[in-house]
Amino acid sequence: MAKDKQPQKTNVARLLDRAGIKYGLIPYEVDENDLAATHVAQQLGEDIKCVFKTLVLKGEYPGRNSAASNAVGHFVCVVPGDAEVDLKKAAKAAGAKKAELIPMKELLPLTGYIRGGCCPIGMKKPFPTYFHSTALDFDRIYVSAGVRGLQLCIEPHALIGYVGAEVADLICD
Repeated sequence: MAKDKQPQKTNVARLLDRAGIKYGLIPYEVDENDLAATHVAQQLGEDIKCVFKTLVLKGEYPGRNSAASNAVGHFVCVVPGDAEVDLKKAAKAAGAKKAELIPMKELLPLTGYIRGGCCPIGMKKPFPTYFHSTALDFDRIYVSAGVRGLQLCIEPHALIGYVGAEVADLICD
């Protein structure tokens, strides 16, 4: 078996190929007991500040038709791997009254991705997406390529533009 074997293309990679966006696929060793982005950054030999994690939240939006009810909708936050999303800041960015992380059991049915493999590209349906502003501090960032054990290395402006995301302050101080 060749040591230089290229990682298998994911749906994320195929979508970026179709869009003509440059990227790299970087494999890493998965530890099922440690799916944290800090572990991924160590495996990549990269600064954790440029390794981003993709989180899915549920926002409560003021009801548009009835004062008594609020609409619920999902949105995505992409934040540095060592940071904690600030739910109030995330809600504000998304125009929601309040927000919370979705339960883990909802991730796969909602997005098509599992924990440790969630990517802002190629979810079952598009959701409003917000990147923490520090993504723009780097020439390239890393996000999951849609499966555990594979990261996408990409220019942040290209990724943010491709998913139609907004940039905001999303993390706890």
